[in-house]
This record gives sequence, C-alpha cells and structure tokens, in this order.
Amino acid sequence: MSFALETAANPENLRRVAIDPVSRVEGHGKVTILLDDNNKVHQVRLHIVEFRGFEKFIQGRPYWEVPVMVQRLCGICPVSHHLAASKALDAIIGAKHLTPTAEKMRRLMHYGQILQSHALHFFHLCSPDLLFGFDSDIAKRNIVGVAEKHPEIAKQGILLRKFGQEVIRLTAGKRIHGTGAVPGGVNKSLSIAERDELLKDIYQMVTWARGAVHLVKEMHHQNPELYNSFGAFRANFMSLVGFDGGLDLYHGQLRARDESGNILFEGVDYRNYTQIIEEEVKNWSYMKFPYLKSMGKEKGWYRVGPLSRIQNCDFISTPLAEIERRDFIEYSGVMPMHAPLGYHWARMIEMLHATEMIKDLLHYNDIMGSDLMVTGERGFEGVGVIEAPRGTLIHHYRVDENDLVTMCNLIVSTTHNNQAMNEAVRRVAQQYLHGHEVTEGLLNHIEVAVRAFDPCLSCATHALGKMPLQVEVLDAAGQQLSSLSRSSEGTVSTPLSAP
Repeated sequence: MSFALETAANPENLRRVAIDPVSRVEGHGKVTILLDDNNKVHQVRLHIVEFRGFEKFIQGRPYWEVPVMVQRLCGICPVSHHLAASKALDAIIGAKHLTPTAEKMRRLMHYGQILQSHALHFFHLCSPDLLFGFDSDIAKRNIVGVAEKHPEIAKQGILLRKFGQEVIRLTAGKRIHGTGAVPGGVNKSLSIAERDELLKDIYQMVTWARGAVHLVKEMHHQNPELYNSFGAFRANFMSLVGFDGGLDLYHGQLRARDESGNILFEGVDYRNYTQIIEEEVKNWSYMKFPYLKSMGKEKGWYRVGPLSRIQNCDFISTPLAEIERRDFIEYSGVMPMHAPLGYHWARMIEMLHATEMIKDLLHYNDIMGSDLMVTGERGFEGVGVIEAPRGTLIHHYRVDENDLVTMCNLIVSTTHNNQAMNEAVRRVAQQYLHGHEVTEGLLNHIEVAVRAFDPCLSCATHALGKMPLQVEVLDAAGQQLSSLSRSSEGTVSTPLSAP
C-alpha cells in the first residue's frame, strides 16, 4: 500500500488531507478531508476507487455456475454471496420451497458464516482499538498485542472463528469458496459423525459468545461518553425481519424505520426491492449510493447491518440472545442507538444468536437427511436476499432460454452503508481534527469509524500494525503544512518538517 498526495488549489482556499488508500480495509479506498481557513472541516468523503465489474462479466455464464463464481467477490464472506445467489436461482428452476434438509443445511452454513465473520471482525480487527485505545501504540494495537495482554480473550476469539469455519467446511465442502448450496437445494448433508463432532464444542461456543457480549457491553457502560458520541449521527435503518417480526438472518421480508424508530414500511416482499430502493451514482466513487425512493436522495439514505437488525426486529428467537437484545434496547433508551461503536455490541449479540442457532439446528435429524433437491416450473428471473454479516445483501438475476445469465444486479451490504460511512467519517473528523497537525492516532480515529461498519473491504485490516501510509496537509497553493509517515514496519516518523 502507498499513500498518494492530493493537490488542492481551489477558489475556496481549502486545504485537503488525503488518506489514500485507507488502511486496514480490504480493497482500495481513500478519505479526503477539506479544511477551511479556520482549520474546520468543510467536507469529508470516503472514496471507493476499486472497480470490479462482477455484474458485467457474469453475464453469458450458465446460471448454475453463479453460486460458486460470485463467492470470489470476497474471501471473508463468500458464504453470504453463495447463499444469496442460490436463493435467487431457486426461482429459475422453480424451487418454491426447499426440502427440510436443504433448508436447515443452508441455515446451518449461514450461521457458521455469521459466527466466523463476527468473531474475526471483533476479536482480530476491532478489539485492539477497543482494548488499548484509539491512540495507543500501533506496535501493540493488533491481535498479537491482544494475545500478549489479554490471552484468554484472544484464544476465545480464535477458537470461535475456527468453530464457525468448521461449520462452513462441513456444510459447504470447504472453509472458503465451497459448493454446498446449489439452485434448488444443497449437494450434501451431515453425517452422524460430523454432527456429533460439532456438538462436542457448541456449548462452549455459546458460553464464550455470551462472554463477548458482556465484554463489549461493559465497555459501553464504563465509557458512555465515547461509545455514545463517537461519530454518532441519526439515520434511517433497514433489514430483513422474519415473517413473525423476529430476527431472521436467512429469510424474511423487508422492514425499515426512520431515525426515531418509527416504521417506514414493513412486510415488503424482497423480490420487489426495486420498488423501494433507488441507487444514485456519484462521479467520485465506484460505489453507488442507495436510498429509499419514497424519501428521496437527500433524506432517504439508511444504514444496514447488526446495529439496524437488532433494533429493527421485535424479538430474537434464541433465549440468551433475546436477553441481551433487551439489555441493548434498555440501554439505548427511548430513541434507537445511532453511534457507530454500537455496531460492536449488536454484532456480538448476533454472534451469540448464531451459536444458539447452530446448537438448535444440530439437534434436528433433518440435517442428516437424504432429500436434498427440488425442482418445479422453469423461471427466468430470480431475486435472493440474505442478511450477510455486514448487512442486507441483494442478488438479482435474469436468465434466457439457453440457461445463460443476461442480467445481474448486486447490492452488497457496504453499498447500502455507503452514505452512512461517509457521515461517520465526517463526524469523527469534525470531532477530532483540530488544526492542521496530523497524527497517527487521528488517522486511526477516522479508520475506526469506517471499521465499525465492518465493510466488505476488511480482510487487510489490522495486519499487525504494518500498514504503510503517508499523509500530508497542504495549503491552497500546494505548500506542505505538515506530514506524517508510517513505514511498512510500523514505524511512525515525520520525514518532512512543516515550514
């Protein structure tokens, strides 16, 4: 990684701080912060500068290849794309209702994905900031530092993720880029030995997951000023909920609430998502900006993911997670929680729910059944929606009479959160950027705001504090005011002195 220099000669005499690329996120992005003559934040933008083109190059491929192909979008959440595509293509082969074995195997796979992804994000990528502080020494602000200072926390995080990956391996065929889900069902079930192997450890996973909820909850109670205000902004929120209003991460209907928690719409069949969501294109980012049509571009943007899901559902079906959800709602008070750091608390509640769901599913004999596939009347269009770890994930395909994909539209979780992440970065910059002196701690504050959303760009985060970067602050004439560099070895220096 390298950090590019931004020039900023413009009629408003603004100075630009450029973080290019944003470190500790997967893929390529940058943040630009424009300062006025009083060193106050004028504008902040999170730019996604990487172009992939999956929606185009998947066209012309046989539809049955799609559930495997789309997983290459991400190495951290491939199961989510795998299942969303499979759900969409169920309609192509007329599979209106899966067999009990297929339904439970897919759900088991999905909750294994929720568990491993949430554990990875919280313990490996975010806990160093939360345990040591945003301004702490970058040499220890990583999972190795956590292992040295908090060995039991690190161990539990590693083993929780490992267990989730094992669930994925046994349901999808391998831990990354498996083939378990196919249009119309699944291609394998569990053996008795595989089921019993998972049952041996699942109760320990439930205990550790509940401990993780208590850990982050205690952080909120100990420092409410930080956790309730850092990057906070009010926003609409949307997610799937079950047909009974409960939390359901695999299937359901769309519900949205406004910033005060009032329902904007509910009971929406996700196959009709185009009737409620529009996507705006801006010339400074390859990522689109979705918004609710009924509210327009200015007021209709929203957030998705754990913070939305926990506050959007009426209840959680698993008992321990429901207890924790109620504590979360009580802590938030009359209004919904809008602080980005609340994502971590909500994420751990979902991780606890995932372990409870895995435990329950393992006790169904259906997961060892042999009736794996269904077919029906041939279709030519399908929409699959799932709640991925990071939020609502939409896959939409059209297929011709030759079984080739003619249209693909994907709205991934991070796209839904695009404007919300921009707002969080802007609020943090306004809170913490005082004057033109740039510090590594300040940069990390800005990245903590992005990281709270667990964007689908996160596989390069917290690489042991060894992310090289250079940030410079320039005046309107392009003269350097200050500079800070961090080498690939993690050493912070000021190679050039401010004039």
